[in-house]
Amino acid sequence: MSFNNAPISKGLMIALAATSIGISIFDIKYYLPLQLVPHISRHHQYWRLLTQPLAYASSPELFVAELLLFQVGTQIERFFGSYRFASFILAATIVSSVLSFASLLAFHTIGYYLNRIPAGPTALIFSLVYHYSRIVPTAYTFTIFSVPLSNKSFTYLIAAQLALSQWPSSGVLALIGFFVGQLSRADTGLKTYRISPRLYNLLGSLILPFIGSTRPPRRSVLAMPADSTSAADDADEPERVTTQSATASGAAANAPSVVSQWVNELTATRQQPALRRVSDAEISQVSAMFQDIPRAQIVSALQQSPNIERAVEMLLAR
Repeated sequence: MSFNNAPISKGLMIALAATSIGISIFDIKYYLPLQLVPHISRHHQYWRLLTQPLAYASSPELFVAELLLFQVGTQIERFFGSYRFASFILAATIVSSVLSFASLLAFHTIGYYLNRIPAGPTALIFSLVYHYSRIVPTAYTFTIFSVPLSNKSFTYLIAAQLALSQWPSSGVLALIGFFVGQLSRADTGLKTYRISPRLYNLLGSLILPFIGSTRPPRRSVLAMPADSTSAADDADEPERVTTQSATASGAAANAPSVVSQWVNELTATRQQPALRRVSDAEISQVSAMFQDIPRAQIVSALQQSPNIERAVEMLLAR
């Protein structure tokens, strides 16, 4: 999961977290909940209809809402597209606020808990959960104690915690969210509503710099050796040769291995050639060919070469 092709969901999560933390820092949580009595009927604080869905007053509700927005909102935005998703967020927020106020008028006489609307965009989140249940297919199913479940059951369990957080008023908001989701799928104005493209582009140019990139991290396609450190340690140790003959088998033993050459190329280091013991017959044979070269140089060339032919080539190159 990532925010790839879901900038609106990422911006919504950032804004919801910022406002919720901000009201806690400045201790203004009491401005968020909405009550018909006394906020509306007595004090005429109608602006609470606008502030109620902006933030959550408790950290557990904020955490659950962020999980749902990440799990549900990103997938719905990829299905709708960012432009249609932004239009749905705006329209669903307005419609759910109106229906929440209507629920206050209808149920405020039943009891105290139905006379208030808790803070937070709970109705909006449950409208997204409804779309998630109808649009996103089930990946797999399983059974626990003869109860059939699926991968989407975990999302519904998290949503149930949010619906029961401030029961029964939070449950009413969940039902309102489901109803708004159904309206957006029916042939109503909520389904066809789109915000102005100019307004969308303007808000995008102002908000996207604060959201940042939504691209997933790229994975490297380079294959590295599992244990290159041990190979490098082995390559640093010089190889000692104690054989007296200069045969082909001795030359093959003194030659560096493929792994050692590969490690030396990666580390940009060059392994020092191993010195071998030289026989008097080899020295006499090469001295007869190069009578004007001192004996010490001939011995040095033979020690640094795996065989006589290589030593002759080194002496000719000098």
